[in-house]
Amino acid sequence: MANQKPKKKLDPKKPKFSAYWIYAAIIIIFLGINFFGGGGFSEPAKTNPAEFKEYLRDGDIKKVEIINRNLARVYLTDEAKQKDIHKKNVDPELFPTGESPSYTFQFGDLQNFENDINEIKKENNLDTIVTYDTSNDVLGELFWALLPFILIIGVWIFIMRKMSSGAGGGAGGQIFNIGKSKAKLFDQNTDVKTSFKDVAGLEGAKEEVQEIVDFLKQPDKYTALGGKIPKGALLVGPPGTGKTLLAKAVAGEAKVPFFSLSGSDFVEMFVGVGASRVRDLFKQAKEKSPSIIFIDEIDAIGRARGKSNFSGSNDERENTLNQLLTEMDGFGTNTNVIVIAATNRADVLDKALMRAGRFDRQIYVDLPDLRERKEIFEVHLKPLKKVSDELDIEFLAKQTPGFSGADIANVCNEAALIAARKGNKAVGKQDFLDAVDRIVGGLEKKNKIITPEEKKAIAFHEAGHATVSWMLEHAAPLVKVTIVPRGQSLGAAWYLPEERLIVRPEQMLDEMCAALGGRAAERVIFDKISTGALSDLEKVTKQARAMVTIYGLNEAVGNLTYYDSSGQSEYNFTKPYSEKTSELIDKEISNLIEAQYKRAVDLLEHNKDKLTQLAEILLDKEVIFKDDLEKIFGKRPFNKEKEEGQPVKEKNTLEEKNKNGKESKATKGKSTDDEEELTENDSVNN
Repeated sequence: MANQKPKKKLDPKKPKFSAYWIYAAIIIIFLGINFFGGGGFSEPAKTNPAEFKEYLRDGDIKKVEIINRNLARVYLTDEAKQKDIHKKNVDPELFPTGESPSYTFQFGDLQNFENDINEIKKENNLDTIVTYDTSNDVLGELFWALLPFILIIGVWIFIMRKMSSGAGGGAGGQIFNIGKSKAKLFDQNTDVKTSFKDVAGLEGAKEEVQEIVDFLKQPDKYTALGGKIPKGALLVGPPGTGKTLLAKAVAGEAKVPFFSLSGSDFVEMFVGVGASRVRDLFKQAKEKSPSIIFIDEIDAIGRARGKSNFSGSNDERENTLNQLLTEMDGFGTNTNVIVIAATNRADVLDKALMRAGRFDRQIYVDLPDLRERKEIFEVHLKPLKKVSDELDIEFLAKQTPGFSGADIANVCNEAALIAARKGNKAVGKQDFLDAVDRIVGGLEKKNKIITPEEKKAIAFHEAGHATVSWMLEHAAPLVKVTIVPRGQSLGAAWYLPEERLIVRPEQMLDEMCAALGGRAAERVIFDKISTGALSDLEKVTKQARAMVTIYGLNEAVGNLTYYDSSGQSEYNFTKPYSEKTSELIDKEISNLIEAQYKRAVDLLEHNKDKLTQLAEILLDKEVIFKDDLEKIFGKRPFNKEKEEGQPVKEKNTLEEKNKNGKESKATKGKSTDDEEELTENDSVNN
């Protein structure tokens, strides 16, 4: 291996061989034969039939050679070559003596040409010799016959190569290699710097993935007792949790060839290309076995068959999936190739792909908890050049519940940008808190034009949220309220939610009541409501529907769930319940929401003075914190106080699952503030 490295460095300096040189040489040879093959470089002078007849009458012509019945070659006598008329047309040094023709010309009808020669010979008593010959330039004629076809084929190949190179199709950008695998190969000679040390948190997932690497390094250790090496592992989890990062760590740690590509790399406009690329990928992997194949976003080709093909026509994606199934576990399958795939839509994958023998293991990569978030912060703080000494990483971890690893990386980067914008020499605690607010709520818009009436309505709306959440036991404690427009919101409230694994009905009801506190405050103070509670109503409706149709928390509907964890129900055109049940569900959802709205109104009626006081402070300061609420309401009467901290926008901690079957645990940005996400039309209506 050491001897090959210098050669690789010198290779770019060597002239690269190109097939175009062969094509150019062939064309030059044909042209040379055609133009110079007959008589070398000494071409005879040109004349015409009239001049020929004059030369013939003067007795200057020794011989006439007729070629192919239409070309005449004229040979002069030695005396004629000395005449001035011929010297200016024919160079005597080129044609001193011998049988080289001095003139050539073409004529029309051969019979008439012969009659003219015979008549002149007879009149002048000449002994000029007339001979006949044929000349067959086979190569020249063949070249001119094939030239149009050569040009057409050459132009076609050139255009197709340019098209395939521009579209990235096939290895090397060649149209003829479009069926080749586009996987990128990492091996022991490739410099991959990511390792398991760079993957913070995810201890369980790291352990299982690390075990797969050990399988290939020391197979005898696991097969000594008759066990078989697993054929595949599927990484499943929400976006941004580190699935692809785990695969990069495997590429960095494994001492075996590692093929990496995306599920969309199999997809092409041509029929059969996807299946061909799957075959070529596994062929390369088997040749270099033991090896690992990583397919990112496998749901691009792994969706359940027969669900989306309503037309009944040929489905290229299904053909690609069939080939993948066969290669992973079919006749003659090699066991020295392990397939690792990643997706956040495991519910839509084909059952045949998920069975044991193909993807033997499903590794769940979930959102990080408090301890894991702390480790992730430590990793992403290292690239920052200067960080304040007073920064508490554990405090930052507590302020970011529901954040994924990608979100935390974004927070660190945004904090550095904010610090640089302010001109700070180090990234401090407030920069990180501003970064969280910026990412969750959007950029502050202090110059947004708001009328005094609208500003007052927003202040009471936000004060209503704060008041109701402070009075309810299971609502998340509020830490910050603002009426400064941010992003699409006209105001916002930040909470520090409790990270729960299971949720009780009373907890869900308290959160719904707190979310409706903004609209209830408008009703209590102004006896009017507005469009400012759009996102509140959206959140409350989803929670109520989940209680009734998913979690079975409604007495009227009973212990039933209409949730399909397999995700196949999204292809159905009918509901899994009757019209009568549908009416009952709609009625129960409405009853739940209206009951909590009435509850919020009653709470605010009893605390109207404190609500007004809080709104006035909010109008004056524009931003209030937990301390301001304690001065008005006193300490919360519940023994569930959270650690004090700066504002973090509330995230819904319910492990809700939407109709597509995707987990949305700790959904970012869905706070119980009004979210005042008014559309342009809403603003006009106001």
